[in-house]
Amino acid sequence: MKQKKAKGTGVHRGWVIGGVLVMLFVLACTSPAGLAESKDLDTQVRKLLDSTYWRDMNVPEVDGQTLHDIILEKGYTRALEIGTSTGHSGIWIAWALSKTGGRLTTIDIDRRRHQEALKNFETAGLSHLIDARLDDAHELVPTLEGPFDFVFSDADKGWYRNYLDALLPKLVVGGCYTTHNVSMPGRGRGWNEEYTRYLLSLPNLKTTIDSRGGGMSISYKVTE
Repeated sequence: MKQKKAKGTGVHRGWVIGGVLVMLFVLACTSPAGLAESKDLDTQVRKLLDSTYWRDMNVPEVDGQTLHDIILEKGYTRALEIGTSTGHSGIWIAWALSKTGGRLTTIDIDRRRHQEALKNFETAGLSHLIDARLDDAHELVPTLEGPFDFVFSDADKGWYRNYLDALLPKLVVGGCYTTHNVSMPGRGRGWNEEYTRYLLSLPNLKTTIDSRGGGMSISYKVTE
């Protein structure tokens, strides 16, 4: 007689395997060798961050630190960045992902900035965690499969809503969508107010505005 497969067995097995992999990663990072390697990486990243003048539309340090801290706090592992520039924000994001076991995909259309970012990622010791793509985000973003649990949007401001509409279905519940150079409507700098109003109108997002640095919206997906 053919035996029926118990319902949920495959899902349960997936959880078990996933839990084991996470546990192995934590054990590797907390072993003496893993701690030493992590400390060395921290020193390498910090040296680059402190010794580089981050021009070319890169984020201020306070915003990079915020991105880093959100990822660490929530344990995100599947990150996407739209607008690499020369890599300042990407380094902060990938640095956090080095501690959560994650990876970053980052996109820029400018070849010179892309090449400089690659060098900076290599110098920081983070290249193995970053898939840096030289491409047109207008065309590439809608084709990305996801899912993602963290997104940082910092490319052409007039396309912000298009990026959000393409990626929100691919953002997991509990995930975070951040956008740079925005402000609360009617307050402060008045940056991208129409986009901010749209963000605040979406019932499946809980959005706050961080007015420090370059101004950043921080939106958590609460439901599908």
